[in-house]
Amino acid sequence: MLCLSSTVRTTSKSSWSTRSTVRSYAISVKPGKVLPGKKYPRVFHDKKLFQYTWYTRILNTTHAAPLIFLHHDEFSANRLKKLRKDIRTAALKFDPELKKDANAEPLPEPTLTVVRTGIFGAALRDFPDVNLEQVDVMINDLPGGYAVLSLPILDPPYLNAVLRAMDRSVPLRPPKTPEEIAKEIEEKNADPDQPGRRVKRQRKTLVPDLKVMGALIEGKVLLPDRMREVSKLPNLDTLRAQIVGLLSSPASQLAAVLSEASGGKLARTLEGFKKALEEGEGGAGAGADAPPS
Repeated sequence: MLCLSSTVRTTSKSSWSTRSTVRSYAISVKPGKVLPGKKYPRVFHDKKLFQYTWYTRILNTTHAAPLIFLHHDEFSANRLKKLRKDIRTAALKFDPELKKDANAEPLPEPTLTVVRTGIFGAALRDFPDVNLEQVDVMINDLPGGYAVLSLPILDPPYLNAVLRAMDRSVPLRPPKTPEEIAKEIEEKNADPDQPGRRVKRQRKTLVPDLKVMGALIEGKVLLPDRMREVSKLPNLDTLRAQIVGLLSSPASQLAAVLSEASGGKLARTLEGFKKALEEGEGGAGAGADAPPS
């Protein structure tokens, strides 16, 4: 399911975004200011109540699977649809259930949702067992558009496939050169060619930018570096097999020792050790009885 943010306004004739009218805030997990005449805790109604309930339902999925926080900029509706398609294709290709059994039912698709930061922050504050301090570090007061990607399972290869798909779909946007910045400032401050006449609006060339902020699972925050380390791990079945191997290793070593003892090797070793001790005691006694030179 793909939901577009209400901060991007479009007209019936064109799909360019009016950046001057967009209000963008960071996701705040800190309690808001107490204003006189307002009731606290805050109660949402109508559309805001629907969004608050929706975001709470999304946060409930973090008990079993990761929720990835994304910061996006200059995305059109069609570009968001393409991003969702790329994520769905990668997830379907690396579906662990389909790899085990071709007739198995595929997992639910990852859900990309563009969130309203103010209400999503309120849902985060009210959600239990969330480390809000770590969330605050992850967000780092970065304003702009936010989206969350809900995955159906926690599987490192599955997570790695989704992250790689997003990197391919939205390549890293190169930083603006000083010449480009100076040109934008000059065009913004330049006088119109025909004073008194309304300037014709031109469609802006959008260059999408997508940044992975981190992930939330079981109330804990994984920052981007840690999350990519997790994505490099083997799948859960392999990890379970490795843990079982580590736990069974001491038992196998003990079994090998006992098998050697049953063949008489341990008895011969102990007998040799006994003779060595007896010889050592005999030599020490002879040295004590010898007369001094």
